[in-house]
Amino acid sequence: MSAFIEPIGRLINQFTKLPGVGAKTAQRYAYKVINMTEDEVKEFAESLLKAKSEVRYCSVCGNFTDRETCDICSTRDSSVICVVKEPKDVLAMEKAHEFKGVYHVLHGTISPMEGITPNDIKIKELLARIAQGGVEEIIMATNPDVEGEATAMYISSLIKPLGIKVSRLAHGIPVGSELEYADEITLSRAILDRKEI
Repeated sequence: MSAFIEPIGRLINQFTKLPGVGAKTAQRYAYKVINMTEDEVKEFAESLLKAKSEVRYCSVCGNFTDRETCDICSTRDSSVICVVKEPKDVLAMEKAHEFKGVYHVLHGTISPMEGITPNDIKIKELLARIAQGGVEEIIMATNPDVEGEATAMYISSLIKPLGIKVSRLAHGIPVGSELEYADEITLSRAILDRKEI
């Protein structure tokens, strides 16, 4: 027998489907919803439905938008394209306020272990954008893990013969951290990606 009455148990179950939400957090969320006013619950539910129905992928870069083309693609310099794995990576890059170009979201990385091939992610779409002309540089900003590195190398091998500059985000020691806590791979990348001062 469940400790929760069926409507609360069903609500808890729905919250546990969200990433990073365990049973206890889902229970807290469920109780919070139950204690909301009916109007607050309606507003919450309408926000979910509206986001689901109105948010789509940008027809150019694949980022989230509520229009055909996102604001970044509509207003930025398209000669430099930053390639990322997921839409949330665009948000992370934008927080730095340094990049002034446009993005291309792959919606995944190459992962033979998971059966994800180059045809399963948005590489063809990137090549089509390049074929339209005007692209001077591709910045590979995939994660510095095995899949991210493999994807960056694969895409680089397709683009370099086209005479377009391909660069990779530098990886290394985070600002404010101490060397003794850095792992070997991070230290190795920091040494390889060192810059002249």
